[in-house]
Amino acid sequence: MIAKKCIHIAFLPLPFLLLFIFLSLVYPIFIPFTAFFLFIQLFFLYFFRDIPRSIGSGIVSPADGKIIYAGGHKIAIFMSLFDMHVNLMPYDGKIVKIRHYKGEHKPAYGDVSKNERMEMEIDSSIGRIKLFQIAGIFARRIVPYVKEGQFVKKGDKIGIIRFGSRVELYLPESCEIIVRNGQKIKAGQTVAKI
Repeated sequence: MIAKKCIHIAFLPLPFLLLFIFLSLVYPIFIPFTAFFLFIQLFFLYFFRDIPRSIGSGIVSPADGKIIYAGGHKIAIFMSLFDMHVNLMPYDGKIVKIRHYKGEHKPAYGDVSKNERMEMEIDSSIGRIKLFQIAGIFARRIVPYVKEGQFVKKGDKIGIIRFGSRVELYLPESCEIIVRNGQKIKAGQTVAKI
């Protein structure tokens, strides 16, 4: 399934692919271009995929990727170009704040303090949870699926970051983080106990 609000981008290479298929039938010299745009089209379909996930107990990961920081009450997840980029709600709660901040597009595995980001604050039964969707070097758009004032269930889709990026999760003090640095994780997998 193609991620919400991404169908127009997922099929962006298609007109070029069709053009070069036609040209290749008449002029074989265009076959390499056809192969190139076929690869690009398949990659776009793969990147903008939305895969259903089983949802774990406690607080769950909002993203696929690699844990690049887990300590205190913070978890940072780096999403490569090959991870699914649809983000999920980590725990039941009400979205009390959504703010978009313009900024730089530095690599998402390094210092991202000045990068473009979307801040989401969640009021839950265990306290305030903060989630940051951070654009990386290839990301150019953070698209939320939720609005301020909306109650969202754990595991529901909350947005997508288009191309490589990072998600940071800040949890209440009562939570026990159970993931470790370097661990590969899937959206919906348990990252902290309550």
